[in-house]
Amino acid sequence: MMRRPMAPPPKSGPRYNEFITVPKVRVIDDEGENLGVMFTQEAIERAYEIGLDLVEVSPTADPPVCKFLDIGKYKYEAQKKANIARKTQKTQELKEIKMRPNIDDHDYDTKMKKVHDFIGEGDKVKITLRFRGRELSHQQLGMQLLQRVAENVGEIAKVEAYPRMEGRQMLMVLAPK
Repeated sequence: MMRRPMAPPPKSGPRYNEFITVPKVRVIDDEGENLGVMFTQEAIERAYEIGLDLVEVSPTADPPVCKFLDIGKYKYEAQKKANIARKTQKTQELKEIKMRPNIDDHDYDTKMKKVHDFIGEGDKVKITLRFRGRELSHQQLGMQLLQRVAENVGEIAKVEAYPRMEGRQMLMVLAPK
């Protein structure tokens, strides 16, 4: 029996060979056949005989399940899967739409189209209503406008942050349902 040189203990990933600390493990060979429960040392020796490593694939089972694998190839495949998963995940962004309280109907429709697009893409939308001069004394108009926006997107989005004043601006945040 030829022993491989002792490698440093795995910092992340599955335990393998000498780093498996339990006395008995359930073993699956390289063809996927269940060899049953055996002593860990015996399983490691059987893996060495066929030129593979004993890798712990299910450490929480009782007894833990180990498989005859090439640890380098196993880690490489796991890393490739993680990279693909990271590439395909979508990060949710916060898009902003700015309006004025006395916005015209056509401008409002155009802004609402953009709101629908952003929410359709899975992004959050922050609606900012800017008050200038005398408009500040008619905050109820701004509140009505933001309620109208919330009603228009009610079936595809939920209000995450209800309308509130911040200085001369009124803010509301919408998130996809």
